Amino acid sequence: MSLNKKQVEKLESSGYRFVGSHNHAAAKICHWTKQSILDKGVCYKEKFYGIESHRCLQMAPAVPNCQQKCEFCWRDLSYTQTQWEGEYDDPKTIIDEAVKAQNNLLCGFFGNDKANKEKLEESKTPTNAAISLAGEPMLYPEIDELIAEFNRRNFTTFVVSNGQCVDKLKNLENEPYQLYLSLDAPTKKIYNDVCRPQISEGWDNLNQSLDTLASFNSRTCIRTTCVKGRNMTNPEKYAELIKKASPDFVEIKAYMCVGSSRHRLTPDNMPTFDEVKSFAQKIGENCGKKIVNESEVSRVVLLQ
Repeated sequence: MSLNKKQVEKLESSGYRFVGSHNHAAAKICHWTKQSILDKGVCYKEKFYGIESHRCLQMAPAVPNCQQKCEFCWRDLSYTQTQWEGEYDDPKTIIDEAVKAQNNLLCGFFGNDKANKEKLEESKTPTNAAISLAGEPMLYPEIDELIAEFNRRNFTTFVVSNGQCVDKLKNLENEPYQLYLSLDAPTKKIYNDVCRPQISEGWDNLNQSLDTLASFNSRTCIRTTCVKGRNMTNPEKYAELIKKASPDFVEIKAYMCVGSSRHRLTPDNMPTFDEVKSFAQKIGENCGKKIVNESEVSRVVLLQ
């Protein structure tokens, strides 16, 4: 079931641009894309992995769809649908229109004297797709072909999944450049309390996906959003889960009290950078990984 007109209008007022004709795919300019064009800093992904922030397309093929209603999610969860219903747009249409929407959203920078003109020109042809804007991308019926189409266009792709679509992950024929699995709880109880799965087998699905991660040929990453007072406990349990997934990278990142998450959590739930770093060190000590990079402004550290 697609989003209704009122829901679409609300999201577009916050910067989303829906593409295609079925209101399930969208693009939105990332804060760091704008900052990079103004030479005011770059996303931590550029610092960690070399991705050019000004050429990054932040998008989602399944905006309304997710099997979880995480406490820390900055999105409005009132429209969340756990299963795909109805028609959908094809990958080529989604990509073509997402790039066009991104260009339209950035066109105002051409009148800004502070904008880096070379970066602006390059931004017209994005080279990385951050498939992580909203919703669970693996629920999009043609996610495999979407990744393949991005690959054919020489994009790098960063796909962020909650690990609930186990069979789709196992049978993915076209691997992204980097596959993320969100690991936001060390135990089933904390997972149920913080990630609030809308399906009964959520914790089991996540664990099966963690087991599957090691079989990927692409780069893999575990991402943990740290919510103070909620899931920053049992670092040795996180380490156990990370070890069985055997990822190339682990990102430990602070929850930020923004968007609709402000109705569920408070600024007191935001850990400081030092708290994130200390927690990451404890996890790393238990799984044989070390902090190799960090971004204090984004409150994130990279373990490898």
